[in-house]
Amino acid sequence: MPDIKSPSPTDYSHEFPLSAGIVYLNHAAVAPWPRRTAEAVCRFAEENSALGARHYPRWLKIEIELREQLRQLLNAPSVEDIALLKNTSEGLSVIAYGLPWQAGDNVVISNQEFPSNRIVWESLRELGVECRQAVLGGDPEQALFDCVDSRTRLLAISSVQYASGLRMDLARIGAFCRARGVLFCIDAIQSLGALPLDVQAVYADFVVADGHKWLLGPEGLAVFYCRAERREALRLHQYGWHMVEQLGDYDRLEWQAARSARRFECGSPNMLGIHALHASLSLLLEMGMPRVAQGVMDNATFLIERLRSVAGVTLLSPTQVERHAGIVTFRREGSDSAALWRRLMDQGVVCAARGGGVRYSPHFYTTRAQLEHAVELISA
Repeated sequence: MPDIKSPSPTDYSHEFPLSAGIVYLNHAAVAPWPRRTAEAVCRFAEENSALGARHYPRWLKIEIELREQLRQLLNAPSVEDIALLKNTSEGLSVIAYGLPWQAGDNVVISNQEFPSNRIVWESLRELGVECRQAVLGGDPEQALFDCVDSRTRLLAISSVQYASGLRMDLARIGAFCRARGVLFCIDAIQSLGALPLDVQAVYADFVVADGHKWLLGPEGLAVFYCRAERREALRLHQYGWHMVEQLGDYDRLEWQAARSARRFECGSPNMLGIHALHASLSLLLEMGMPRVAQGVMDNATFLIERLRSVAGVTLLSPTQVERHAGIVTFRREGSDSAALWRRLMDQGVVCAARGGGVRYSPHFYTTRAQLEHAVELISA
């Protein structure tokens, strides 16, 4: 493998000290941590080992700051709209089993969803709720709209489809749903941290996303945005000391659920994960999401153009700039995609086998030399 140089420090290359020979193109699965995140986790572990929770109030300050970071990232009206949950699946389950369904209601999703945003809605069939899958074609939004009728209670869609990399027009979908009184739920795990997302501009009622992909954080911690007007409409199924309005008043016998989205957090927070994600988001916000998004889109566009020039390669991801994000999936004629993926992994290109092809997902910091090398291996 050629000597692959990192970009200048102004491009935050110092934050990603990947081992020599590694080309990391798997941010759509699990991302490597920035240096500052690893250092934050080490400091937290050392403090815990030496002092335990002596400075717990300081840890709570980090938690408060994380909620504000997430509010900024989503342009949510208030930090009270933000809950910290374990993962995307938990957040979707809070919605699915919090809404008061009636037999005959339906939910609309697409035929390209990751299992997290499919299984939870299919499970509602026991309540008499139908899960309708739109077949996404040339006009994917219209395909969703065509499945909506008077009994549609909710439309749930991934902002970017995990296998194809198809990017949805969230503002168009949100406006359609709001005009018809249909709840709009976004699984943003494949775009949050890669592209800007304004929950108010897209009329989102719910947004859920794990921190371990484009947000460059750890597994085990997710953001759950719930529009203020929808909070009390979700019935609670998990209870504990952390979800009450009078947090910290342990001797109080009477209680009520928190008015904020903390009502969905039943127990002790994941303080280790909070410290890690706080550090990762500090990098993204410091750089600015417009600049991050430009880097992601430039890298994806570069990959698309280079892969187009490789004989026998077929792109499975959309090529229109408004239809793709950071995911570029392809297959090579005459090659078994799973075998090709294994060969690439053996040569240090960390990627994934998805959607009948190989999926590359670079982030903003990935260099052109690294991308060029990953394409050359396909050509070879």
